[in-house]
Amino acid sequence: MKKFKASIIAGLCLMLALSTSLIVGCGSRDYNKINLNEVTHSIFYAPFYAAINLGYFEDEGLEINLTNGGGSDVSMSALVSGSADIILAGPETVVYTSQEGISDQPKVFGQLTQTDGSFIVSKLNNADTFDIDDLVGETIIGGRAGGLPAMTLQYAIESAGLTIGTGADEVNLRTDVSFNAIASEFVNSDANYCTLFEPNASNLIAEHPEYQIVASVGSLVNNTNIPYTCFIAKDSYLNDHSDICEKFLRAVRKAYDYLKDCYENDNLDLAAQALLPSFDGMTLQDMAIAVEAYYSINAFASSPVMTEQAFQMLLAITENAGMLNGNTVYENVVNTEIASKIAA
Repeated sequence: MKKFKASIIAGLCLMLALSTSLIVGCGSRDYNKINLNEVTHSIFYAPFYAAINLGYFEDEGLEINLTNGGGSDVSMSALVSGSADIILAGPETVVYTSQEGISDQPKVFGQLTQTDGSFIVSKLNNADTFDIDDLVGETIIGGRAGGLPAMTLQYAIESAGLTIGTGADEVNLRTDVSFNAIASEFVNSDANYCTLFEPNASNLIAEHPEYQIVASVGSLVNNTNIPYTCFIAKDSYLNDHSDICEKFLRAVRKAYDYLKDCYENDNLDLAAQALLPSFDGMTLQDMAIAVEAYYSINAFASSPVMTEQAFQMLLAITENAGMLNGNTVYENVVNTEIASKIAA
């Protein structure tokens, strides 16, 4: 835990000092132009990209400057340092910062996804027969220690009564691989399993047709409501620019409704068209398949409000991974005021 949290916290004081010195003396900025850092680029975040491509942010008078963190720790560093106004990342990072006593506490102000969005990729040609017990005696690359993907996978494995370790009757869960390096490490290692989000899973299989997607991690936890990916901003930003945040969530909610209507009316091609500009190299058909895969596991939150019940599930997963060092109060890390206006 200390190592992971250090990756968020270490050096932030210096970064913050540097960013502050650069900002001081500059003219006032247009806060309708939002600097947003995403943890990764995935169809798992479909309503957000649809809001961009369908012009819903523009309708609200907003402009999105999008950058990619390649991991929740990097995205949180961008937020705390001031290089991002909002981040789209795992809410576990907010728990970590609250435990470290960060001034101007980052808070979740909108939930986007509500279950694990990663898929298990296998080298063993066992898509039709896969069961979680098949992981016994195998190595699975699950991401970075302390990140929600690795912790949720650990929770699923241990909830099934399996033991994590390197023995023949255990599951070797590797958590030493950075988020963006999982696919390449999987190809070049002796691991028979890894977890990837879309479109990375489909892209990897296109390069290696002998690989297969065998399950979603969300299905292994019964698609339990987990506040998996959320919009996060510092407390001061939420207080000073609540109107901007409300417009932001309204645009995302409008896109969610659009995509849901496409899915329920079997218009996946329309949904794919709304996302295609954000994913170079993917075909309309591939995009439609990925969208259907995420809707089939009920990936997208129907309400932007993170409930306390969902938050407690997050804490249970985090605690199970040994990543908590004290109590975290829901009200201290979640702002429901803005999202409640959108959900009403």
